[in-house]
Amino acid sequence: MNPPRKYSRRLFIAGAHAFVLLAFVQCKQSPEPMEKAVSGLESSVEVVRDSFGLNHIYAQSEHDLFFAQGYLAARDRLFQFEIWRRQATGTVAEILGEKELKRDIGTRLFKYRGDLREEFDYYHENGYEIITAYTDGVNAYIQEVREHPDLLPFEFGVLGILPELWTPEVVISRHQGLLGNIEDELAIGRAVAAIGEEAVREVLWFHPKSPDLTLHGKIDSDALEADILELYNAYRQSVKFEEADLAVYNGPSLADSLSLGSNNWVVEASRMANGLPFMANDPHRRIAVPSLRYMAHLVAPGWDVIGGGEPEIPGISIGHNQHGAWGLTVYSTDGEDLMVYKTNPEAPDEYFYQGQWVAMEVIEEEIPVKGKDPVPVSLKYSRHGPVVYQDSVRNLAYAVRCAWMEPGGSPYLASLRMDQARTWEEFRDACSYSHIPGENMIWADTSGVIGWQAVGIAPIRRNYSGLVPVPGDGRFEWEGYLPIPQKPHIENPASGYIATANQNVTPEDYTHWDAIGFEWSDPFRGDRIEEVLEGEGPFSMEEMMALQVDVTSLPARELTPYLMDLEVAGQAVAARDVLKTWDYRLEPNSVAAAIYVNFENTLRRSAWEAFMPEKAKPYLSSIQLERILQWIREPGSRFGSVAARDAFLVDCFQRSVADLSQRLGADMGSWQYGQENLKHTFMEHPLSSLISQEERTKTDLGPLPRGGNGYTPGSTGNNYQQTSGASFRMLVPVGDWDRTLGTNSPGQSGDPESPFYDNLFEPWAEDQYFPMPYSRDSVLKYAYEKELLIPGNL
Repeated sequence: MNPPRKYSRRLFIAGAHAFVLLAFVQCKQSPEPMEKAVSGLESSVEVVRDSFGLNHIYAQSEHDLFFAQGYLAARDRLFQFEIWRRQATGTVAEILGEKELKRDIGTRLFKYRGDLREEFDYYHENGYEIITAYTDGVNAYIQEVREHPDLLPFEFGVLGILPELWTPEVVISRHQGLLGNIEDELAIGRAVAAIGEEAVREVLWFHPKSPDLTLHGKIDSDALEADILELYNAYRQSVKFEEADLAVYNGPSLADSLSLGSNNWVVEASRMANGLPFMANDPHRRIAVPSLRYMAHLVAPGWDVIGGGEPEIPGISIGHNQHGAWGLTVYSTDGEDLMVYKTNPEAPDEYFYQGQWVAMEVIEEEIPVKGKDPVPVSLKYSRHGPVVYQDSVRNLAYAVRCAWMEPGGSPYLASLRMDQARTWEEFRDACSYSHIPGENMIWADTSGVIGWQAVGIAPIRRNYSGLVPVPGDGRFEWEGYLPIPQKPHIENPASGYIATANQNVTPEDYTHWDAIGFEWSDPFRGDRIEEVLEGEGPFSMEEMMALQVDVTSLPARELTPYLMDLEVAGQAVAARDVLKTWDYRLEPNSVAAAIYVNFENTLRRSAWEAFMPEKAKPYLSSIQLERILQWIREPGSRFGSVAARDAFLVDCFQRSVADLSQRLGADMGSWQYGQENLKHTFMEHPLSSLISQEERTKTDLGPLPRGGNGYTPGSTGNNYQQTSGASFRMLVPVGDWDRTLGTNSPGQSGDPESPFYDNLFEPWAEDQYFPMPYSRDSVLKYAYEKELLIPGNL
């Protein structure tokens, strides 16, 4: 049996750059299967774990397939599962005390309370059976470790807890989804109240048109200063450790970082060197240990799908079956509104709607709190949604209207239908059930079709933008939801490719703008991907690998020439000289990359300091780089003159060089970008601060050098310590499935004692990939261990 950390490297040359494919040594002799009795299975299930940590699950029925997926995922990620369950059920205060009460109230306030059978079956025609089988599998493993505590990962011993059983409702929690823009909506509303609509439009980058930001007369601008979204934010925020929590319970949050980013593309067969269609996807989420993503291969009658998804939900969100491959990125879809009500001074739980007082619905619950009696809470709802704040002084109430509270609003679960799609038409039909998040779904199949379908439940707003709070008196209502098939889509475009990277890819002739958002990512990643794909081709697999981790900076290509003719002084002269022959690539060993990125960061901070009105700074914490570049291109619009713009650039550049000199020393040759003092990755275990240094050597990973930033296709975020980006990637030559490549850092397991805890971390940091075997023969060649799960006694 080969230890999974032992690997060889095969070198590929793509253009001027070398890329390494991680290829673990294959077993000369297939390992003998281990037999394991598991209560709840109907028949035996074969599990082949490959050298990279992926479980290839071969079941004889749909029930056993998803039972085994739940069982094995819980075994790999048990602590992560317990975290999810506590956050999903609003029971964190039970073990962390009163400080987590607001979180639990928020969780219960935003709990899905509709018909559960309807909800489960929305995601798949057998959704109830699939989700129940999955949670039964999770519980089978939890029962095992409760009976044999020596199997528990170390976190449970440190915190003095045991994992608790799941119910199917835990799977459909929305707490970690990419849900909407409600925080932006409140911030923009406050900024409009402070500086006016036009001033807000000048500093924020909305498109494709300028939205209505009117704060209608019944919105009390002073009242917006209250902590209106406290319960919503508590529901969504990370759980933080404190020393006093030792030996009680806590854990890492599964909530995403606020960075928005992902890349995907499909290429038609004629533009690929191997004559096959191609799909690439790298969703950018929080970089953490354990990974947010979990990979698996699911095989049973009617199922043969491999890829990745959230570990706590059944199915595969991004991957391929024997017919096609698909991927996703976020597509701007505004599914939240902040509604403001006038309330009855004589009866505060009544709000004014369409000329009359209407009583809020009230649900009474008790929340267990460690060290105290259960706390009774009143959960209140208007016709629009959960009431998150009541202002008894001003007689106001605020509710969050959430499209994701509709049936089908659990993130990514609709991918169960996609997992079985055989054609573009079937895939589009599956997409019509995908409510959350708003996404760009791409598809490429063995018949040669490539396609794009925007998905996500999209409220239609006829008379307002959804970017500021609005009165809840009936004047501002959604006119239903735009049917997903009517959202933007395309099949087999003349360009021969489709690429999305969270930029606005909505066609200019699209007509349903009332259901499309106004906030998009900067276009740089998408523009760079299109720049490469517009090339002559045909493209090789190695070139697709290179593009997915590409660190070419389009902002650097535009900004650096401005510096060449400016009058700078001192060490800034030598720094500018370094940039003269630079290729605009943010490589880890590049001094030029360090100089440029520090300048770019200084430029963004300085633009915010100089051009964000003081009264808006408490609400608007940044200005998008594309907006800043627009001002630099047309200096009269913001600087007043070319001379003023140039003076601004000189000041930013000289201060950024002085900062590097102070931080890294006067020797410019030592200013490599990818170092611990600049761009690096370091994954800290959530319990790191509560364990010994010796234990931290097993749990914490890094630091390791990184390249790129948030504006390059190889996205590593705009913090020097990478906190977001593509921990998970797939590259799929459609039809030649065994040549699929992937990454999933730091590993499949969340248990530091597992050989699959960090085996993928260093290869990922070095932009390496591993093979994802699909055919039975290929899977067996890469087998690390085999296991036969057999029905046990109930």
